[in-house]
Amino acid sequence: MKVAMIGAGMVAATHARACAESAAVTLHGVCARGSTERFAAQWGIKPYANVAEIAADPEVDVALLITPPDARMDYVRILAEAGKPILMEKPVERDLDAARALVASCEGRVPLGIVFQHRLRDASRALAARLPDLGAIQTVEVTVPWWRDQSYYDASGRGTYARDGGGVLISQAIHTLDLMLSLTGPVARVQAMARTTKAHVMEAEDFVTAGLEFANGAVGSLHASTASFPGAAEVITLHCAQASAVLGEGVLTLHWRDGRSETIGAQAGTGGGADPMAFTHAWHQEVIEDFVTALLESRNPLVTGREALKVHALIEALTRSSREERMVEVSDG
Repeated sequence: MKVAMIGAGMVAATHARACAESAAVTLHGVCARGSTERFAAQWGIKPYANVAEIAADPEVDVALLITPPDARMDYVRILAEAGKPILMEKPVERDLDAARALVASCEGRVPLGIVFQHRLRDASRALAARLPDLGAIQTVEVTVPWWRDQSYYDASGRGTYARDGGGVLISQAIHTLDLMLSLTGPVARVQAMARTTKAHVMEAEDFVTAGLEFANGAVGSLHASTASFPGAAEVITLHCAQASAVLGEGVLTLHWRDGRSETIGAQAGTGGGADPMAFTHAWHQEVIEDFVTALLESRNPLVTGREALKVHALIEALTRSSREERMVEVSDG
């Protein structure tokens, strides 16, 4: 299938490499503010003057939308009206209400998939498959101890509510929180503190700590930051009735109550340090290939727009809990 990319920012090269190494898709063209011709020449693809041209091109099978979240809704409307399936980078939009509106604009018209590539790591898949063996989840620990230099936030609009919708929660921790929810099920209520530390000059938060109560009765904790120099991989730990599972940096370690231990997967970069792009494109390739396969098989992709609203609802509750200084119920998304 032929893919047209909209946007050519930080993650564009990752998607381009993913398409280049895939037998299932071809990167056909690109449209981006101010860099269309350069990116098109670099990858030997077609330059489009605007999104309407992509929507009208019968050769384009899939639109890959990777713009910042403030530049989404108008493009989605154009693509949906033309019947072009959309695979879109996280987050869906800047806040939950806007995300709901975007998802609704596609439902019943075109498939909408969201790029949450952490679900497709080998270790993540292994943990999902082994969950029934571990017994009931009792406690959950999530840490995202990332680092971003001030120069990262000096880029226009980064870390602002107007462009990004927030800071570490919606831009970085969203991946780990989505993966957590896919393993644990929904969070029922949260109590959080979100702050901007002395490490950065930015509008939104770069530090969040929270207590979590899950719908299944488990309790948990969250720590997420981009002020944790020099940065380390995110870790999800599930303490269950039969074993504890530690998932981090591409490796799953199982500690069984009977004394056994298992290690599954291989260490891999996650972009938690100074270089935000220090990770493989292979996970993005799998997301893209899953999306086009879903189109061919007339099924839902791994993460639909509707499914992605769950993590948006959790982030909205965490943010509101900090702002209102109280425990907050999490909506269904």
